[in-house]
Amino acid sequence: MRKYFQFDELGTNYRTEIIAGLTTFLSMAYVLFVNPFTLSLGAVKDFPNELRIDQGAVFVATALAAAYGSILMGILARYPIALAPGMGLNAFFAFTVVLHMHVPWQTALAGVFVSGIIFTVLTLTGIREKIIDAIPLDLKYAVGAGIGLFITFIGLQNAGIIVDNSATLVGLSDLKNGNTLLALLGLFVTIALMVKKVNGGIFYGMLITAVAGMIFGLIKVPHQIVGAIPDISPTFGVAIQHLDDIFTLKMLGVVLTFFIVDFFDATGTLLAVANQAGLLKDNKLPRAGKALLVDATAVMVGAIFGTSTTTSYIESSAGVAAGGRSGFSAVVTGILFLLALFFSPLLGVITAPVTAPALIIVGALMASSIGEIDWKKFEIAVPAFFTLITMPLSYSIATGIAVGFIFYPLTMVLKGRGKEVHPILYGLFVIFILYFVFLRE
Repeated sequence: MRKYFQFDELGTNYRTEIIAGLTTFLSMAYVLFVNPFTLSLGAVKDFPNELRIDQGAVFVATALAAAYGSILMGILARYPIALAPGMGLNAFFAFTVVLHMHVPWQTALAGVFVSGIIFTVLTLTGIREKIIDAIPLDLKYAVGAGIGLFITFIGLQNAGIIVDNSATLVGLSDLKNGNTLLALLGLFVTIALMVKKVNGGIFYGMLITAVAGMIFGLIKVPHQIVGAIPDISPTFGVAIQHLDDIFTLKMLGVVLTFFIVDFFDATGTLLAVANQAGLLKDNKLPRAGKALLVDATAVMVGAIFGTSTTTSYIESSAGVAAGGRSGFSAVVTGILFLLALFFSPLLGVITAPVTAPALIIVGALMASSIGEIDWKKFEIAVPAFFTLITMPLSYSIATGIAVGFIFYPLTMVLKGRGKEVHPILYGLFVIFILYFVFLRE
């Protein structure tokens, strides 16, 4: 096993890899509770219960999808990169597709599955790399940062910090509500842990917030911590059963957005973590095909289990910082996700004030890519800014992406740089124009 994972070549050992795997798990364990809460629209009080996805089933699906992706990434691609349902994509799934577009969650899962099929085909044919090369870095950065702003906006709403305002659409609450104060406490605690660079700071922040909520009577104390694994049958295989429902113009836009967002997110994370671990050779990623294939198939497997798009996690960088260099650390992370299946009773204490700080902080981390955009060039700044601002204001990741990809070719042509725009981007320009004309409600 040491030879297979190249411990000697990478200068690592079992102890270091196990610690790295544990560090990565703690850094991303929050997804086990935030993902079910997000997908079920737990913070939306007036949403009909019969239309909500089952939280217990999504908890199991989240753990299984993360375990599958992480273990396979470790064994097949041999990278210290863990996978789990992506935070930006689960927000798109819940708030844009289900809540705003009124698409049943069963159909949305089918859309995720189909996007995974497209992802896999493009990976096997090598077309994925060509599309990645065609899209400018500035737009990639803008998409990631825009999703970060959107997630933070959702977190602020869930915390009760930002509320409806009849005069200005949104405004600051009076901050006297107990749950809002609890969320603020959690936010300050999480920020303190992150500033101090505590591994798993977001997870520990949620834990401390939940305990504080129970102490002050805002959250019910669970009767047990370890319990039986919840029933996954409410979501398992539903994506396959509802494949026939996706052949509509509306779902075409949904599938396209699932695909594009994961396209950027997964590739960027793979390159960033591999570079941090010193695994890039001549600025290229060895075994890139295997890593991309694992990422693509994890989307389909996660959808079959019953969760939104599974993708590579940037939190893997915490494990790399702890010394992880081989795929063995990703295998350890995957095994820990399987063990986490027995902690489902804790789902009851994961309320909106507990998850809100995690969403706000994750959004802040994602928004850091704003600094990479070339703001001095107006033809770049305009589409990037429109992408950033449209996502939270329209409450739609899809709309933000569409606006950015429409304005980029326009501003480049007006600047006299139309020849620098790849033909693929002109194709996307047409697709997104059609999206606004035919696919949006």
